[in-house]
Amino acid sequence: MQAKKRYLILFSAGACLILLFCFGGIQVPLSKRGPSRRDDRRFNGYHPESRWHRFSGALQPFSPWDQVETAEYNGHTSPRQKRDTIAGVYTGKRCRMDSCFDFSLCKSNGFKVYVYPQQKGEKMSESYQNILSSIEGSRFYTSDPGQACLFVLSLDTLDRDQLSPQYVHNLKAKIQNLPLWNGGKNHIIFNLYSGTWPDYTEDLGFDIGLAMLAKASISTENFRPNFDVSIPLFSKDHPRTGGERGYLRHNVIPPYRKYMLVFKGKRYLTGIGSDTRNALYHVHNSEDVVLLTTCKHGKDWQKHKDARCDKDNTEYDKYDYREMLYNSTFCLVPRGRRLGSFRFLEALQAACVPVMLSNGWELPFSEIIDWNTAAVIGDERLLLQIPSTVRSIHQDKILSLRQQTQLLWEAYFNSVERIVLTTLEIIQDRVLQHTSRSNLMWNSLPGGLFTLPQYSTYLGDFPFYYAKLGIKPYPKFTAVIHVVTPLVSQSQPIIKLLVAVAKSQYCAQVIVLWNCDKPLPAKHRWPATSVPVIVIEGESKAMSSRFLPYDTIPTDAVLSLDEDTVLSTTEVDFAFTVWQSFPDRIVGYPARSHFWDSNKERWGYTSKWTNDYSMVLTGAAIYHRYYHHLYTTYLPASLKSMVDQMSNCEDILMNFLVSAVTKLPPIKVTQKKQYKETMMGQTSRASRWADPDHFAQRQTCMNKFASWFGSMPLVHSQMRLDPVLFKDQVSILRKKYKDIERL
Repeated sequence: MQAKKRYLILFSAGACLILLFCFGGIQVPLSKRGPSRRDDRRFNGYHPESRWHRFSGALQPFSPWDQVETAEYNGHTSPRQKRDTIAGVYTGKRCRMDSCFDFSLCKSNGFKVYVYPQQKGEKMSESYQNILSSIEGSRFYTSDPGQACLFVLSLDTLDRDQLSPQYVHNLKAKIQNLPLWNGGKNHIIFNLYSGTWPDYTEDLGFDIGLAMLAKASISTENFRPNFDVSIPLFSKDHPRTGGERGYLRHNVIPPYRKYMLVFKGKRYLTGIGSDTRNALYHVHNSEDVVLLTTCKHGKDWQKHKDARCDKDNTEYDKYDYREMLYNSTFCLVPRGRRLGSFRFLEALQAACVPVMLSNGWELPFSEIIDWNTAAVIGDERLLLQIPSTVRSIHQDKILSLRQQTQLLWEAYFNSVERIVLTTLEIIQDRVLQHTSRSNLMWNSLPGGLFTLPQYSTYLGDFPFYYAKLGIKPYPKFTAVIHVVTPLVSQSQPIIKLLVAVAKSQYCAQVIVLWNCDKPLPAKHRWPATSVPVIVIEGESKAMSSRFLPYDTIPTDAVLSLDEDTVLSTTEVDFAFTVWQSFPDRIVGYPARSHFWDSNKERWGYTSKWTNDYSMVLTGAAIYHRYYHHLYTTYLPASLKSMVDQMSNCEDILMNFLVSAVTKLPPIKVTQKKQYKETMMGQTSRASRWADPDHFAQRQTCMNKFASWFGSMPLVHSQMRLDPVLFKDQVSILRKKYKDIERL
């Protein structure tokens, strides 16, 4: 009996052990067992629902046998160590706008940004200087910390690689001693490089506290949604302002290029980031898929070279990178040592659709940009499927992706200034949520930087979205006549102009902007018209006041007129009819042009009649009223002050602004052989056009404006729109705008 009990107890204990083993309660260590895949799931983008097949064939592993010590995949740092590192660097790991940002600082003065004064003896990289200069030149900047909503350090935090010559030492103590630091609250820290060899972690070397982080190569694990901003990695040569246009000059159908998929870059023999690039040779075919790597970089590359190095280096030198970039449909963007890569911006500019291979990378400006419309998001673990994936994309989709790369490049990435302003606009939208931009505003022309939600949050109030919404602008215009000379006679040009404009079937009202030093004329001095005539005294008599966003303008269209303009009612009607088809552009009569003077190495301005033009002067032009708001709020006070001091160039500045927004030229309508300079013999000598320095001032304006915009935004055009049957040999009675030919 006792023996039976002992056997029963032993049997029960054995059964329990077997059950524990089966359900994972006991783990048996296995010899030659690598790091647990379970430990790496959260770092490698593992999804529980995914199922991966095991291949027992002859495929070579992505990581060569002599590089098994590579960092992230093979365990330079354990998951526990990574968690401890993250916790040590980001004490505000759970920060969001609602918990770590003081909105009360933004209530009195709106969204203003303060930059700490630079401390003596502190070194600063050119890239960080460009960032600070972009902020100080923006409409957000304030020199008074008491008015600030957001604070930016003057200490260079861009490069936190301890091996870099740009590394700033003792940054932790320097930041803690700042009187306005306040634990980092309402501060933003810009960073491009973090960590150092061999692991390249996201450690900045100091505690950012409650500060927001505008960081390149930030991982989705460390990114704090609705708080941090992911920015692109850009080189020290990235232009501060202006920036180059994208390289897509015209659409080609079908949209295929010489190569289907290309890459040319470094191959890391050891360390983090080596796995994906070491495996690219598996899909390289030297025909339409050209993926080139070289291990010929760094001081000790020959010590670590493998059997493929010499062959790869030879193949690498055969191809020109720029030629590949501009002649490929897709460009591979694999991770480097860090998650981000310079190849990302290079591909965008070249209209080469980026194919992202960087698992866990929070893509730049992901909060506002829909990257599925401009890039292919791949998976490092599925590298062998990439060629077949891109080949399966329909040509219509390729064309759409390519066009979107150009929009995003020019709107947000082509200069340091654009990157910085986009970062600030994102934060402003968080702060002023009731006037934040929609997804469509950010991801369609002209982009979020030129679509100011303070004007309106309704898309139909902007000149860019009528076609998308299936609507048309309001079918009336408001005429704004700018007056600088006193009204002494009923035969003056302004009286004739006012009567002609008021007779237009499309005129809703006429606003007379009185910028004359003399008192306003009595009401009975103005002619009787069928539409309301409102006389407004100009604010401080400044030239820029003609472009103020007056509440008395109820229509979408504004007909801007100088007092000495000569226009008939028929000309006004035709110009407005044309504008209705091009509501985002300036449409009008007097055309001018710009040119590059190679002898003086400066931009020139000409009023000569030539075969092209790039400006339509606002002395007789129609445009959308939104440009009044943009002129007043977007342009810096320095440019508007220059215009006001000279009483000149406001029309040129408006043309610069509209062309910068639309990337398109204005539209000239019909003939108009006499305007301004040629008419001054028969009009008031008090006019600014009689000033002999007037033309020289306009030359100066051209170059000042181009300097601020960072490039020349004006676009030449050879198109002029005339009425159908204009000058045709048919009866004048058959022509709709018959009076135009008699002028």
